[in-house]
Amino acid sequence: MSGFQQAKIALVQLLGLPKDALHIYVGLAVFLAAAALFRRPLGSWLPIATVVAAALIGEAWDLIDTGASGARPHWDRNWHDVWNTCLWPAVLFVLARHTRLLSRRA
Repeated sequence: MSGFQQAKIALVQLLGLPKDALHIYVGLAVFLAAAALFRRPLGSWLPIATVVAAALIGEAWDLIDTGASGARPHWDRNWHDVWNTCLWPAVLFVLARHTRLLSRRA
Protein backbone atom coordinates (compact mmCIF):
# COMPACT_ATOMS: atom_id res chain seq x y z
CA MET A 1 0.00 0.00 0.00
CA SER A 2 1.38 3.39 -0.98
CA GLY A 3 2.02 6.21 1.42
CA PHE A 4 -0.82 8.13 -0.24
CA GLN A 5 -3.29 5.35 0.56
CA GLN A 6 -1.95 5.02 4.10
CA ALA A 7 -2.33 8.77 4.64
CA LYS A 8 -5.94 8.66 3.40
CA ILE A 9 -6.78 5.78 5.74
CA ALA A 10 -5.10 7.56 8.67
CA LEU A 11 -7.02 10.75 7.90
CA VAL A 12 -10.33 8.89 7.73
CA GLN A 13 -9.60 7.21 11.07
CA LEU A 14 -8.33 10.40 12.71
CA LEU A 15 -11.35 12.46 11.67
CA GLY A 16 -13.90 9.67 12.00
CA LEU A 17 -15.31 10.50 8.59
CA PRO A 18 -16.41 8.21 5.80
CA LYS A 19 -14.31 8.46 2.64
CA ASP A 20 -17.16 10.19 0.78
CA ALA A 21 -17.24 12.98 3.36
CA LEU A 22 -13.49 13.32 3.15
CA HIS A 23 -13.75 13.88 -0.62
CA ILE A 24 -16.34 16.61 -0.05
CA TYR A 25 -14.22 18.38 2.56
CA VAL A 26 -11.06 18.12 0.50
CA GLY A 27 -12.83 19.54 -2.54
CA LEU A 28 -14.15 22.51 -0.57
CA ALA A 29 -10.78 23.09 1.12
CA VAL A 30 -8.90 23.02 -2.19
CA PHE A 31 -11.45 25.38 -3.77
CA LEU A 32 -11.27 27.94 -0.97
CA ALA A 33 -7.49 27.61 -0.58
CA ALA A 34 -6.95 28.09 -4.33
CA ALA A 35 -9.16 31.19 -4.34
CA ALA A 36 -7.24 32.65 -1.40
CA LEU A 37 -3.78 31.59 -2.62
CA PHE A 38 -4.29 32.90 -6.15
CA ARG A 39 -6.30 35.90 -4.88
CA ARG A 40 -9.17 35.11 -7.20
CA PRO A 41 -12.90 35.37 -6.61
CA LEU A 42 -14.91 32.16 -6.21
CA GLY A 43 -16.43 32.81 -9.64
CA SER A 44 -13.02 32.66 -11.30
CA TRP A 45 -12.09 29.60 -13.36
CA LEU A 46 -8.79 29.07 -11.53
CA PRO A 47 -10.15 27.77 -8.18
CA ILE A 48 -12.61 25.34 -9.79
CA ALA A 49 -9.96 24.19 -12.28
CA THR A 50 -7.64 23.53 -9.33
CA VAL A 51 -10.29 21.34 -7.68
CA VAL A 52 -10.91 19.37 -10.87
CA ALA A 53 -7.17 18.89 -11.40
CA ALA A 54 -6.68 17.76 -7.78
CA ALA A 55 -9.59 15.31 -8.04
CA LEU A 56 -8.31 13.84 -11.31
CA ILE A 57 -4.74 13.57 -10.03
CA GLY A 58 -5.94 11.90 -6.83
CA GLU A 59 -8.01 9.38 -8.77
CA ALA A 60 -5.15 8.74 -11.21
CA TRP A 61 -2.97 7.97 -8.19
CA ASP A 62 -5.68 5.64 -6.86
CA LEU A 63 -5.78 3.86 -10.24
CA ILE A 64 -2.00 3.49 -10.26
CA ASP A 65 -2.09 2.03 -6.74
CA THR A 66 -4.94 -0.28 -7.74
CA GLY A 67 -2.96 -1.55 -10.72
CA ALA A 68 0.19 -1.96 -8.65
CA SER A 69 -1.69 -4.14 -6.18
CA GLY A 70 -2.94 -6.35 -9.01
CA ALA A 71 -6.57 -5.40 -8.45
CA ARG A 72 -9.02 -4.48 -11.16
CA PRO A 73 -10.07 -0.79 -11.39
CA HIS A 74 -13.63 0.09 -10.44
CA TRP A 75 -14.35 2.98 -12.80
CA ASP A 76 -17.72 3.73 -11.22
CA ARG A 77 -16.11 4.24 -7.81
CA ASN A 78 -13.41 6.47 -9.26
CA TRP A 79 -16.02 8.58 -11.06
CA HIS A 80 -18.03 8.75 -7.82
CA ASP A 81 -14.97 10.12 -5.99
CA VAL A 82 -14.33 12.76 -8.67
CA TRP A 83 -18.01 13.76 -8.60
CA ASN A 84 -18.02 13.94 -4.78
CA THR A 85 -14.89 16.08 -4.73
CA CYS A 86 -16.07 18.56 -7.36
CA LEU A 87 -19.82 18.92 -6.75
CA TRP A 88 -19.98 21.55 -3.98
CA PRO A 89 -17.07 23.63 -5.28
CA ALA A 90 -18.90 23.65 -8.65
CA VAL A 91 -22.11 24.78 -6.96
CA LEU A 92 -20.27 27.61 -5.21
CA PHE A 93 -18.53 28.53 -8.48
CA VAL A 94 -21.86 28.75 -10.35
CA LEU A 95 -23.48 30.74 -7.55
CA ALA A 96 -20.54 33.15 -7.40
CA ARG A 97 -20.47 33.53 -11.16
CA HIS A 98 -24.16 33.84 -11.96
CA THR A 99 -25.85 35.26 -8.87
CA ARG A 100 -25.24 37.99 -6.35
CA LEU A 101 -25.38 35.49 -3.50
CA LEU A 102 -21.58 35.25 -3.12
CA SER A 103 -20.80 38.67 -4.48
CA ARG A 104 -19.33 41.66 -2.70
CA ARG A 105 -21.64 43.89 -4.71
CA ALA A 106 -24.63 45.38 -2.93
